[in-house]
Amino acid sequence: MSGPRALLYWDPMPHVPAVFASQPRDGLWPDVAATFHGKWEERNWRNVPGPFYGAMTDNCWVGRLHAPLHVLYGDDVDYEQEFLYRQPGNLEQLRAVIVAAQEDPWAGWACDGDAHWTPILVRQWWRERERVREWITAKHRRWSVSDRIDEREAATGLADYLVYLDGDLKVHLQAYSYFLDNHVSPTAGDCLPSL
Repeated sequence: MSGPRALLYWDPMPHVPAVFASQPRDGLWPDVAATFHGKWEERNWRNVPGPFYGAMTDNCWVGRLHAPLHVLYGDDVDYEQEFLYRQPGNLEQLRAVIVAAQEDPWAGWACDGDAHWTPILVRQWWRERERVREWITAKHRRWSVSDRIDEREAATGLADYLVYLDGDLKVHLQAYSYFLDNHVSPTAGDCLPSL
């Protein structure tokens, strides 16, 4: 008799209410509605596909303080808005991403990506990943030798994003596309869609 098969995609959305319910009731932590005001049409193109994304966020550079494995900064006009380069893969990571989003005074984060992403859009994002790679490379070149400590720290996130882009991200996006089509996570025995 075999045990349960490992899921290839962890859906964070059913866990969001519990994360908010677990926060202190001290009035300092915004609720779901006050945290996520980001609009799909304003999302940063650097966000990886998934339910969470940065849209019109502030540029105060606090996201990496709470979610350094998920949040980076970048914009096309040197405004350096926050965006998500890795979706949360477990409850601890989800908490970190939510706290990072709560720190944004403009509430420019969103968690409705599942309602917008389709397997076709995910494949399109993947086909255009060279644009992301070029941006990462150019930004890393500048930030890794910066006089600013925060830019040098963010350069470590850029290096991590590049490793993820060249490594596990493809399988994650295939599993996410499967989830979008079937509304369940694929397991190791399921055939994943191509990118």
